[in-house]
Amino acid sequence: MLKKILSQETCGKCRVCCGFDESDKWEIPLIFGELKEYIEGRYKCKIVPRGNEYVFDMEFDGDKVVYCPMASEHGCVLGDMKPFDCRIWPFRVNRLDGRLVITVSPVCSAVSELPLGRLTEFLKENGFANMLFEQAELHKDMVKPYIEGYPILAVKM
Repeated sequence: MLKKILSQETCGKCRVCCGFDESDKWEIPLIFGELKEYIEGRYKCKIVPRGNEYVFDMEFDGDKVVYCPMASEHGCVLGDMKPFDCRIWPFRVNRLDGRLVITVSPVCSAVSELPLGRLTEFLKENGFANMLFEQAELHKDMVKPYIEGYPILAVKM
């Protein structure tokens, strides 16, 4: 989805979004729909419920970074089948003062280098922002709390 602003090569080299520690395990991407069966049928990893959806079961040890079981040195082994949260990263849908907003995580250095106007324009192209808001309505557990300092690029009216 993000190939217009972020290359697969850049993502594969970085993988910062694929690592989690105890403090940010709430960020583990949700797995919904047929993806759960797809992963369980092909890979040896445990998937557990979280809310109305599922996540990878990952063991944490304090501040030690644990990588997603689908992460490889070349990026995600799932390719285009990766979880929705991963396909839209570093964009995210947040709840702020009762409204849905789309933000961009400053953790992704490649996208953070782009002008905010370009990112806002990208969200408007091909209805990307509308699609994010629609998915957030269908999968309410994907909506994350707003984190202070994350640039707000779109607001659902």
